[in-house]
Amino acid sequence: MLNLLSQLPPLGMIVKLEELLPVIETTVIFVAIGLVVFALAFVIVVLVAPFSVKKEIEDDQNISLAVIIGSVIIGIAMIISAAIHG
Repeated sequence: MLNLLSQLPPLGMIVKLEELLPVIETTVIFVAIGLVVFALAFVIVVLVAPFSVKKEIEDDQNISLAVIIGSVIIGIAMIISAAIHG
């Protein structure tokens, strides 16, 4: 049984120490781009809404609006993930 496990390819990505810095650099760049896109999407949602999003979610406990904004964030995350993955 142990012999079979040793023949399996590694499940994770193994990065050599010499190649670690470029991987970290690209990761930081993609995280920064993703955060900027998230911020822009949220600002667009807040500007397009004809009401105060903060007041509706916090004061009026509008759960449906929170679900819609959450789904927008998940959708943007999926788009960014697909763009990064290729």
